[in-house]
Amino acid sequence: MPLTPLDIHNKEFGRRVRGYDVDEVNEFLDQVIKDYEALIRENKDLQNQMHGLQERLTHFSNIEETLSKTIIVAQEAADEVRSNSKKEAQLIVKEAEKNADRIINESLSKSRKVSMEIEELKKQASIYRTRFRTLVEAQLEMLRNDQWDTLNSGREKESILE
Repeated sequence: MPLTPLDIHNKEFGRRVRGYDVDEVNEFLDQVIKDYEALIRENKDLQNQMHGLQERLTHFSNIEETLSKTIIVAQEAADEVRSNSKKEAQLIVKEAEKNADRIINESLSKSRKVSMEIEELKKQASIYRTRFRTLVEAQLEMLRNDQWDTLNSGREKESILE
């Protein structure tokens, strides 16, 4: 057990003949007591300061641990968001490809239908042209025919007679 200032103060030395000067010894002991008390106070102050620093260190260690965990959680969340974004992008691309295929197939179908309608119209136009040509040729044939002249001269006679 360490000495206390009170132990030093209460310490009594035996007296002998031709011993030390009592006043000098008491003065020296008083000085030792003052210095020892100062050292004890300083030691307590340093211990209190060290305790405060230990608490701060523990506090900052806890903050560091919390921040580390937070960073890990944030990284995991970012990885999950990235993964979900990739999956969503893949789904969007697949849906777009599916829609593109549907649109292409519909366009091809419409194109075939329009081509068939065009071909049908060309056939109808050809038939109409052929019929029209036949009709025109028949009319020309009638005009070239001698009977027209007789019909025409009969009309002229009727006009003259009138």
